[in-house]
Amino acid sequence: MAGYLLGPSKPDDEKNSQFECGFPAFEDSRMHFNVRYYLVAILFILFDLEVAFFIPWAVIQAKLGWFGFVGMSIFLLLLVVGFIFEWKKGALEWE
Repeated sequence: MAGYLLGPSKPDDEKNSQFECGFPAFEDSRMHFNVRYYLVAILFILFDLEVAFFIPWAVIQAKLGWFGFVGMSIFLLLLVVGFIFEWKKGALEWE
């Protein structure tokens, strides 16, 4: 609140104009995106987070022994099966 009250306020047309990526918008900002864009983004985040589980496992793998190796092998198998399923369904293609 103090910044709003005490800060300089010199609005002009340039400051109040809408911009996108450093240049004026050339389309409506509320345009619809294809659902595939969101699907690919969610799949990327999903697989990226699953791969992030490999780092802690790699650090303590020697302490876990065969139990940790088998557990991570099952996890990796499920990850690969899910990736192949999504690939075969065509979820990773833009069209």
